[in-house]
Amino acid sequence: MLIIPKSEFLKFKEKNIELIKYGAIFIYPTDTIYGIGCDARNPTAIRKIRDIKQSTQPLSAIVPSKDWIQENLVCRKSFDKWIAKLPGPFTLIMKVKDARCVSRELLAGQKNLGVRIPSNWFSGIVAEANLPVVTTSVNVHGQKPINSVKDIPESIKNKVDFVIDDGVIKGSPSTIVNLTKSPPEIIERK
Repeated sequence: MLIIPKSEFLKFKEKNIELIKYGAIFIYPTDTIYGIGCDARNPTAIRKIRDIKQSTQPLSAIVPSKDWIQENLVCRKSFDKWIAKLPGPFTLIMKVKDARCVSRELLAGQKNLGVRIPSNWFSGIVAEANLPVVTTSVNVHGQKPINSVKDIPESIKNKVDFVIDDGVIKGSPSTIVNLTKSPPEIIERK
């Protein structure tokens, strides 16, 4: 496992994007907390993240753009106000149009996908890579989210290919907005 400062990650951005496309599992900053991710189309890498998190629950994805959301998820006019809040600290749960947009392993038997576009420089990496990236808190399921690389347990660090260190993040997990329910269900997480 390699810890890469943000500046170094950006210096070799193209190489790092290729690593993601080839199945790397990595820890990265968002606008809220540190996340653990991989290419959201790679079932093998997703299973490794499930093992790290000790969870079988559906996982969310940072997506390249609002256009990606429109193309791959069921969008209604009433969702526009929520989509307009992106980038931001929200995870929108929406019905998937075509399950091939992400791995079935990510969906865990569901027909819905949680999507994010964090208000953070890493969203630009996802947009440039033009692929969805798994986003889930870097912790064992049910444990406290992590805001600093120094607080990530070695047992997790040792199971990833690299960690992007962007210092301390002063945030809390994103607000979940379940747009598959009417009215939308809003879940604030602390």
